[in-house]
Amino acid sequence: MLDICLLGTGGMMPLPSRRLTSLMARYNGSSILIDCGEGTQVAIREKGWSFHDIDVILLTHFHADHVSGLPGLLLSIGNAQRTEPLHIYGPKGAARIVSALRTIAPELPYDVYVTEISGDTTSFEEAGCRIEAFKLNHNVVCYGYSIIVERAGKFDPDKARDNDVPLKLWNRLQKGEEIDFEGRHFTQDMILGPARKGLKVTYCTDTRPVAGIATAAREADLFICEGMYGEEGSEDKAREHKHMTFAEAATLAKKANVRKLWLTHYSPSLVRAKDFVGVATAIFPGAWAARDLESMTLNFEDEE
Repeated sequence: MLDICLLGTGGMMPLPSRRLTSLMARYNGSSILIDCGEGTQVAIREKGWSFHDIDVILLTHFHADHVSGLPGLLLSIGNAQRTEPLHIYGPKGAARIVSALRTIAPELPYDVYVTEISGDTTSFEEAGCRIEAFKLNHNVVCYGYSIIVERAGKFDPDKARDNDVPLKLWNRLQKGEEIDFEGRHFTQDMILGPARKGLKVTYCTDTRPVAGIATAAREADLFICEGMYGEEGSEDKAREHKHMTFAEAATLAKKANVRKLWLTHYSPSLVRAKDFVGVATAIFPGAWAARDLESMTLNFEDEE
């Protein structure tokens, strides 16, 4: 299962009941954080989740409302007795930005490795998940991310016998080993059926709607997308500042055929986001105006 918590839903500046942008995902004992706005570590404490298990931080871009909480969080991770390395990914310039922010967090009991991503799309493996980054359209370089938990097929004893796989190797192959035995090379695909549906969460914020978003979010179990503006007549403002409206986010969700849409990254002027969610549900019924600490546990289809 994949646990998701939207730690903060605010854009630009925090409000008394709304912290700045951050998402945390937990899978198989590891945690992935996307962005780290002001108040992120307080939200993690309120949620009751662990700092120690944060293995990966994904930065969408370097505006302050997405990275201002990073120095304090790094210190809290250290105070949680972490000694394992932490990996940070972000657009070009990430190494310089992280180094600058660490001026007030220079000594940590763990190593921090920074990887800069580029191109329209890229993917990598972290924390037992496949992470796909895709380029957005903001007034600085910005990326969205999909967190994907892939799921192998079921063990098929008939297939194993058809491939003359020795019984003594079955258990090891199910665990993912590749084995050389009696002059043959055995792999997991020789004993498993077709891959089963996994889990997918797609997150994007600070962007105009572009075709790449719908492509990246295709068939996602949960699509978390910015809805900076919900009010009628805010389209020009969204275009000017390169953000999105509720209606634009819902249109992307419909096009991508996602299961559920959480709106986030609200303008400070949008105090009661839920009052405008009807604009989104009219286009995509699975839309929801998310709040701070909005949470969900995603299970594989046969475990629901």
